[in-house]
This record gives sequence, C-alpha cells and structure tokens, in this order.
Amino acid sequence: MLFDLPVVHALAVLATYMFAATAKGITGLGFSTTCLPILALIIGLKEALPLVIIPSIWSNLMVMRQAGRFGETVHRFWPMLLALLPGLVFGLWLLSRIDGVQAGAVLGAILILWCAFSFSNPDLRLPGNWEHPLGPVSGCLTGIVNGVTGSQVMPAVPFLMSLHLDRNLFVQTLNCSFTLSSAVMAIGLSLIGLFDLNDVLISVLGACFVFLGVRLGVGIRNRISETFFRNAILLMLTTMGVSLLVPILA
Repeated sequence: MLFDLPVVHALAVLATYMFAATAKGITGLGFSTTCLPILALIIGLKEALPLVIIPSIWSNLMVMRQAGRFGETVHRFWPMLLALLPGLVFGLWLLSRIDGVQAGAVLGAILILWCAFSFSNPDLRLPGNWEHPLGPVSGCLTGIVNGVTGSQVMPAVPFLMSLHLDRNLFVQTLNCSFTLSSAVMAIGLSLIGLFDLNDVLISVLGACFVFLGVRLGVGIRNRISETFFRNAILLMLTTMGVSLLVPILA
C-alpha cells in the first residue's frame, strides 16, 4: 500500500496527472476534464474528486506564469472573471435540484456541435464592440455550467476564441477563470470534509508529475502554429463533449 492506495493504483494516478498536465500545457485547458474521468475509473469518482483540485490549481498557476500578461488579462477581462463567482454559486445550488448527468450530456452535445461549426468556420470573429457587454454574460454562464456539470470551458472558450486573441493572452485569461473556479471548489470540499491527509500527500507528490507534464506540453505549444494550436483546442473540446455524453449513452 502507498498512501492508503495499492501501489499499482498510486502509480496509475501519478501517470494520469502527467498525461493530463501535458495536454494542459499544449492547449491551456482540460486538466480536470482529462484527469477526473480516468481517476474515477481507477479509484472511483468520490475518491478522485479531491485528488484533482490541488494538481489542477498547480497546473493553472504554472501555465499562467508561463503565459505572462496577467495584468493585461485582469484589466481587460475582470468583468467576466468577477461574474464567474455568482454564476458558480448558483450552479452549485442548481446541481442539487437537477440531474447532473443529463445536464452534462446536454453540455457535451453543445460542445460537439460548436466544435463542428468552428472547424467549418475557422474565421468566425466576434465584433469588437460586443466584447464588453458579452464578457460578464460569458463569465456568469460559465460559472453556472461549471457548478452543474464540473466543466469549466463553456461558454468561456468559444467566447475567447471568437475574439482571436494572441495565444498567450487566451491561455492566461482561461486559466485565471479556471483558478477562480477551482479555488471555490476547494473551499467547498474543505467545508464538507472531503479532503484528508492522504489526498494532500498524493496531490503534493503528484505536483512533481504535473510540473513535468506542463513543461513538456508548453514546449510543444511553443513549436506549433496558431492554426494547429486552435485545432488542438477544438479537438480537446470535442473529446470533452464525447466524455460527457458517454455516461448517458452507456
């Protein structure tokens, strides 16, 4: 046994951290969404959830530091980031009153349809004067969707992609949003007592693998074209959409 987990399970958890962190480094998103389903298959969803929070925040902070432009991001997108918080609180409240699996399946279908549309319309661009009024709407809706489904990407990713931002500004803005969401989730898990010493120890050890994975992914991102980068994001979102549909189709 290692940290109250069989050695094989513990090694699988650490390998999952590195795999998800590499994907995160390449696209700037998807650590939790990639990591959680795999961990749930290995150790169960309830046990997996607290193991994702700390590595997710750590991967966000690493990507944010590498991307730079934090001050520019906060100055430009603070209304969207601020609106995320009440949306997340409302989404968590809503989750207790609806079927989360069905809500996730609807989100998955929307993700797949939007990605198909974006692949066929790569030059889709939001008019510049729409950014400020739609920013808080995007933030609030992203918080609601996150609270209900656990996904942090809709509609924040389509909104930011439609602005055709520089890739580092895009990644920084997304990860500011992800970090706020993860911090709120961490506080909630702490309040209901789901974190224990075992979770903390595995998460801290896993941070080393997250570090290696993110560094590897960032190195790949810096060597690919803007078009390839955009297509990698759409492919990641499509994969997320399929993963959200699987539970209801199984």
